[in-house]
Amino acid sequence: MLTTSAGTHLGAFTRIDWAIFLSIGGIWGSSFLLIAIGLDGFGPGLVTWLRILFGAAVLWLVPAARRRIRRHDLPRLVALSVLWVALPFTLFPLAERSISSGLTGLLNGALPIFAVTIGSLMLRRLPGRTQAIGLIVGFVGIAAIALPSVGEGSSEALGVGLALLATVCYGVAINIAAPLTQRYGSLPVMARMLALAALWTAPFGLVGLDGSGFAWTSLFAVAALGMLGTGVAFVLMGRLVSRVGSQRASFATYLIPVVAMILGVVFRDEALRSSSIVGVALVIAGATLASRKERPVERAFE
Repeated sequence: MLTTSAGTHLGAFTRIDWAIFLSIGGIWGSSFLLIAIGLDGFGPGLVTWLRILFGAAVLWLVPAARRRIRRHDLPRLVALSVLWVALPFTLFPLAERSISSGLTGLLNGALPIFAVTIGSLMLRRLPGRTQAIGLIVGFVGIAAIALPSVGEGSSEALGVGLALLATVCYGVAINIAAPLTQRYGSLPVMARMLALAALWTAPFGLVGLDGSGFAWTSLFAVAALGMLGTGVAFVLMGRLVSRVGSQRASFATYLIPVVAMILGVVFRDEALRSSSIVGVALVIAGATLASRKERPVERAFE
């Protein structure tokens, strides 16, 4: 179950790859703004549960999502629902109770590092030199964007540990997703993954009802967060993982804080720091390096 596969397209990103890559960054980057609006009316647990429910519902409306998945792949699918959705979606809100949002974003930005490390172990090969350089450059960019706000709040060890655990879960999940999405297509896999995750997070959501109010703006925000930021975005990511491999696909997360920063400046009057501008340039450079042609799969270590 804990295995992965290389992408079907190891060459430089095509226009379609870039379109999917940028769409994922844009959608997930805007999710932070939608989460903030959702939290104005609902508790964190309810926001998490509702976004998964909306995401699953919109995917199951598509007939192609009902394609049959063989029984021997169900354990991998269950693991995917826990590691990619249920566990990290629960851990991150808990982590932000004791650490700043800036530090949370920085730790989440480490996903490509974990994805590349775990993928290299599973494939038993090292990443290409260009991708490795892009990995480092992109993470430095993430740090430049997030570090100024790291001190805004506490940095308790428990919160850091929870955020890191959530990011490691993402790193494992994005790798084990590749064989499933290549075998069945992204839509059937993600529809079932979200449906299962809705079951696992139901207790968290029901507990979140206590203390939650109601606001139409929050409901619309969570609906958009679920349908686009969860349903559509996961299908796009599954497609990208299948094509270019989990390691290069994970670099799309480097775009998330860039988009979140821009939306924060435009819609929430947040300050734009010079370090953030440098960070954006580095993130773009890292993503560009990651998009280059990947070397053929070869056994680098046994």
